[in-house]
Amino acid sequence: MYSEKNKEKIKEEAIRLGFQSMGVAKAAFMEEDARALEQWLHKGYHGKMQYMENYFDLRTDPRKLVPGAQSVITLTYNYYPAETAKVTNPKIAKYAWGTDYHFVIRDKLNQLLNFIYEQVGAIEGRGFVDSAPVLERSWATRSGLGWIGKNANLINKQTGSFFFIATLISDLELPPDAPFPTDHCGTCTRCLDACPTGAIVAPQKIDGSKCISYLTIELKDALLPVDIQHQLEGWAFGCDICQDVCPWNRFSKPHQEPYFTPLPEILNLSLREWEEMSEEAFRKIFKNSPLKRTKWQGIQRNIKAIKDAL
Repeated sequence: MYSEKNKEKIKEEAIRLGFQSMGVAKAAFMEEDARALEQWLHKGYHGKMQYMENYFDLRTDPRKLVPGAQSVITLTYNYYPAETAKVTNPKIAKYAWGTDYHFVIRDKLNQLLNFIYEQVGAIEGRGFVDSAPVLERSWATRSGLGWIGKNANLINKQTGSFFFIATLISDLELPPDAPFPTDHCGTCTRCLDACPTGAIVAPQKIDGSKCISYLTIELKDALLPVDIQHQLEGWAFGCDICQDVCPWNRFSKPHQEPYFTPLPEILNLSLREWEEMSEEAFRKIFKNSPLKRTKWQGIQRNIKAIKDAL
């Protein structure tokens, strides 16, 4: 039986823990999203991210991830930094300036689950943050938290798009929120026009194999394609272009998460200092950073590509 009281208690605790917003959707098979994902994979837009082909049924039906699932709770966590006036050289995506968000948000989700156990009772539930086959943005839209913009990011009218999305799937039956009803991108095409590699092939459709984030992080080739080097525009890890140009991000406000405080090296090292950094120093400085995902070799490859394009 639905419990509005339980939902409000959980939402209050989520906000107390630092989450920006929370919404709830009924756990169900996502037929439309399944078709869209199948087409995206068929076109090869996932590049060499072979893992995107795995667990298709789990991605499109949360009840396969958590047997007996009734609700999908979606939460957002702000990462917009106060130091945005500082341009990094080379450029590093804002989400990676501090401690790895997986550590931070996973801990928050565990705390929220413990709260539910204590306040509601024994439930089955699992929390996910960009580490399992979950279509987070689709669930966020179904939960009323925003719309999918032309750059394929979730956008909220009050907070923009510089936030992480986490999901908590459980067998606790909660009253669902109304899906977000409208699209507020209108005739704006700033993200499509600004993407250097043309990765946004159509509104809400991304050719991941052309995306600078994919090229600088996911692609493990020893060298980046020569024709891509001149399109990186100085990005060595990830890319914020399609978010930086989005008018809705004028409403983004600085986060209050101490763990996301930028590492001094992210903001202050020159291109030459990055190039001269040893593998040992890289491992020490970025041991708790998202940058460790691409490893020292990947960063060095990207730095070389940036320099070759100068």
